[in-house]
Amino acid sequence: MFAAVYGELATNPWLNPAVASSDAYSLFVARSSAMGWLTPASENATGGFWGMNDAGQDPSFDPELGSRIAWFQVSITEPVPAGRPVPLQPFFSCAHDVLARMGEFRLTAVDALFPMPVAPPAIGAVATLLEDSGWFADHHPGSVTPLRVTLDSGSEAAIGSHAPGILQWVREVRQSAFVCESMLESGPHRVILHGTLAEWSLGALGWLAAFLADASARCGINVPLHFTAACSTRPAAG
Repeated sequence: MFAAVYGELATNPWLNPAVASSDAYSLFVARSSAMGWLTPASENATGGFWGMNDAGQDPSFDPELGSRIAWFQVSITEPVPAGRPVPLQPFFSCAHDVLARMGEFRLTAVDALFPMPVAPPAIGAVATLLEDSGWFADHHPGSVTPLRVTLDSGSEAAIGSHAPGILQWVREVRQSAFVCESMLESGPHRVILHGTLAEWSLGALGWLAAFLADASARCGINVPLHFTAACSTRPAAG
């Protein structure tokens, strides 16, 4: 899994960039280990969701997403079980915790790439997602954020032809974290969604990415998905 976070970061003045324990890589390892999300780096190790690959803060700029403030890359250590969602919410939440430890940051967009389940999702996966969405149930009304989400399946699968099925699934599942107002096919390998998210946070975006991954898998998409989410003006409902 890969995630790049865009926005602004004002690093805490007491952090020393020359000290390895203060960089994005070391902080991500420490946090994911503390939360039980990191698989130990030892032979035949079990537990956790991922092994650490790399992370960095080398700057770059995207004209649509803004300034990249950090990126993180991990390897899922076991195939995602059919009854569990892709572990994107812990992955994004860990990225949030790292950035919050480093300083004050403002999120403008996230860009991610992740694998899909090896088998069609069981009903347990969406049940887990619905339970997880309860974290966002009592959100402040002012935190609701309009956003634009792009799902891209690359050159191997035509996700565009599955857009109606994905939209139907997203709208039929009863949850209040994400309201999808419109979806359109943008070429055979890309769909674009407009809607509102209960709050603009990496935790909520991680939940949304996992929710859309589940919907896509149920509609037959089994190749890695490229997920991009950014704030937008509210579109007309459709």
